[in-house]
Amino acid sequence: MALEQADVQRAAHLARLGLNEGDAARYVDDLNRILAMVDQLQRLDTTDIAPLSHPLDATQRLRADEVTESDQRDHFQRCAPAVENGLYLVPRVVE
Repeated sequence: MALEQADVQRAAHLARLGLNEGDAARYVDDLNRILAMVDQLQRLDTTDIAPLSHPLDATQRLRADEVTESDQRDHFQRCAPAVENGLYLVPRVVE
């Protein structure tokens, strides 16, 4: 599939790119070379080639969800400026 300059200018218009005539001609050549390489890759026989591994296929080793620290809420709330019913009171920001 060969592209023409009108195709490149239409794609540039749809993408809201400012493209002058000289640049469009150069992009036609570049895009045609890219499409030719894709066509060449499509012709390759890949029936006996195993797919590459993917990082999302692996499972992550997770540690056990265990409590490792003691409850120090009372200790930390003693030094807080304002506490009520176990909650920290802060100044109102949004009115």
